[in-house]
Amino acid sequence: MARADELRLMVKVARLYYEKGQGQTDISGHLDLSQSTVSRLLKRAKDEQIVRITLNVPTGFHPELEEALESAYGLKEAIVVDGDDDSAVMRDIGGAAAYYLETTLKQREVIGISSWSSTLLAMVEAMYPRPRPSEAEVIQILGGLGSPAAEKHAAHLTRRLAQLVGGTPQFLPAPGVVGSLGSKAALLKDPFVREALGRFDHVTLALVGIGDIQPSRLLADSGNVFSPRELKSLQKQGAVGDVCLRFFDAAGALVTSPLNQRVIGMDLDQLRRVKRSVGVAGGQRKRVAILGALKGRWINVLITDRSTAEWLVRQGDSVNARVPRKKPK
Repeated sequence: MARADELRLMVKVARLYYEKGQGQTDISGHLDLSQSTVSRLLKRAKDEQIVRITLNVPTGFHPELEEALESAYGLKEAIVVDGDDDSAVMRDIGGAAAYYLETTLKQREVIGISSWSSTLLAMVEAMYPRPRPSEAEVIQILGGLGSPAAEKHAAHLTRRLAQLVGGTPQFLPAPGVVGSLGSKAALLKDPFVREALGRFDHVTLALVGIGDIQPSRLLADSGNVFSPRELKSLQKQGAVGDVCLRFFDAAGALVTSPLNQRVIGMDLDQLRRVKRSVGVAGGQRKRVAILGALKGRWINVLITDRSTAEWLVRQGDSVNARVPRKKPK
């Protein structure tokens, strides 16, 4: 137990700091104490329960669930939105992703964004223009050519994001999936395609959707899909989902297939090397795919919905009990 005179000083320092709003430097000057003494007294005030700090978390926010996700899968960050209605999940996750990008974007960031994601489109539509140009480079990391109606989506996504952050777009003028290796070889000779592909290793922030084995309506309409027979073959190999049309199994391992050679876009090893690889996805239909992406460490930031997050934590608890995971620096 502290002496009475030390308790008295603790109370005085705590009142100045917590009630009067004075900084530690001001308090040290006012009371002729060293700043280290002020810091020590504030810590002792908590230990002696003179100061009790209570965090009142507003309804609809889930910091403990986010921390559980980060711990279970070694994520840099997890962001969980409250919605669990599939009809609203895309909008809510997109809004959260927009705020994440607005608040964490650095000057001259090199942003990679995948095509054919309705959730990423919702993110872009929820964003506010940056007050000052970020000088960012926004690179399309999955081929965006497809049916004329759907193609506008991929181009709009890249161009609009570049406008909002005050940066410049770098398009990938090729389909996401080509019909043959010969077609791919011909496209890779195009200087604009080569220029975009050459920028992939410079990406510092990747924004990607996570797909399950069955393509979304947007992706199917674009024509950037494998045939039903090819998808069935992927399923037989254990594929459960994809990022940038690179398929992985339930354990997160890349599914090796000749089909992979027909994709024009960032590969998963490149994605894993990105400093911040942000998966933006949710909803019951995509849970197994998101789990595979987390197990494979293909993403290190996840923005999802509450129901999906709770399910992922339940799955991760058993994995974490067997394999210790470290949170990346």
